[in-house]
Amino acid sequence: MSRRPTLEFLKTEAASGLILAAAALAALIVANSPWAPDYFDFIHAPFSVRIGPFQETADVLDWVKHGLMAIFFFVVGMEIKYEALKGELANPRRLAVPILAAIGGMAVPALTYLATNAGRASGGHGAWAVPTVTDIAFALAALSAVSKRLPASLRVFLLTLAIADDLGAVGLIGALFSHDVHSRPLMGAGAALLAMTALGRWRSAPFLFYALGFALVWAFTLKSGVSTSVAGVLAAFTVPVGPRRRGQDSVLHFFMDSLHPYVAYGILPLFAFVAAGFSFSGLTGAHFTSPLTLGIVLGLFVGKQLGVFGAVFLAVTLGLGRKPTGATWTEVWGLSLLCGIGFTMSLFIGALALPAADLQAQNQVRLGVVLASLLSAAAGMAVLSSAGAARARRDALGV
Repeated sequence: MSRRPTLEFLKTEAASGLILAAAALAALIVANSPWAPDYFDFIHAPFSVRIGPFQETADVLDWVKHGLMAIFFFVVGMEIKYEALKGELANPRRLAVPILAAIGGMAVPALTYLATNAGRASGGHGAWAVPTVTDIAFALAALSAVSKRLPASLRVFLLTLAIADDLGAVGLIGALFSHDVHSRPLMGAGAALLAMTALGRWRSAPFLFYALGFALVWAFTLKSGVSTSVAGVLAAFTVPVGPRRRGQDSVLHFFMDSLHPYVAYGILPLFAFVAAGFSFSGLTGAHFTSPLTLGIVLGLFVGKQLGVFGAVFLAVTLGLGRKPTGATWTEVWGLSLLCGIGFTMSLFIGALALPAADLQAQNQVRLGVVLASLLSAAAGMAVLSSAGAARARRDALGV
């Protein structure tokens, strides 16, 4: 069994973006309907999990955020590992521009948020990180809707940029949102990771052992106070790239291909449904112009496009690399706009950065993320659609 080609991966991500949009819309509709009390009771309903000495009580939102989303980061980690060893990130000549674009696309939005909130309460510890990330599923879905006449290099460039962006996001999450770290569970997580690394040398190891190892790493990390997203990525790095037997696909490919559809069509839409819903009741102009909301909107919509496009332009001008093959600067700008679609990743960081009890701040984060993502998607699709039409006219004239 061979690994899905990159374009198949892109198709899954693009289709997932449409489902994510439907899940978010459903959350907003239900949260502002007669069923709103049931919706909020559901996402905040506590329940306990107890397996032997492990016991944890949390509400549905937290279980999805700290539990199921760890599987998402496990898949992200495997994609990062593959691309770093065998894919786009393994080629230094192709690596420089998308990595610089990812850095610019994280730094400028953060500075934009901080400038907007200068001298004011930022809304929570690490809230400046909310506009620094890109939702690859949404961005690829938007790109696929207008990409008929555009070069395929734009898709690969966006995927490579997003992988680098994801790696940076995991680093931010680990640094900003790991509090009150407990050493003994952390040592247990380290021991479980070492066991998974050793397991990788046993070519015929049952897949169940990897699942048990991941569960142990996750459980110890949860108890340690470190973000479980870090556990997901580190566990992914222990999965071997090589095959179990000659002629078979690698363990990493098997896990990535097997888990990715469940993450894309199940876990991420569920997270969007439980995290995106907020009530419009009581919303005033002050909510739209609050420093927290404005910082997120300007960071994602303005900061992202300036950071990504500026980094690409600077890298190409300095001779550090090339822009996507066959792409025009207008198309690169349109792609930069799409990077402002933060959605699930921004909501995830917002849920970590803001106290769950501060409903007003949480709603302002959701409002800012939704508005900025819609603006970025609409503007990016408009620019790329116009660029595609111009390309078609040039092709018709033979220019």
